[in-house]
Amino acid sequence: MAKRNRNKLLVPESRQQLDQLKAKVSGTSKPEDAALEVAKELGIPLKEGYNGKLTSEEAGKVGGRIGGNMVKELVRMAQESIKKDQ
Repeated sequence: MAKRNRNKLLVPESRQQLDQLKAKVSGTSKPEDAALEVAKELGIPLKEGYNGKLTSEEAGKVGGRIGGNMVKELVRMAQESIKKDQ
């Protein structure tokens, strides 16, 4: 599922780490497979290539699950880091 990512990162060098985090929270080994794995878990008919028949709600559920889990993991990591520093 090779699509061009239009998000602009404040620190472009972080792309690889964010991709690794995406794969980790999605339970896959490759970040490209994250959306497909989450869609499969949610029962959404996402496939590689064109997905024009998906509703906005279905697409939002997939992206929301991935993004939400990434934020949760980043917060957990930050809390862990703060505890270590104290």
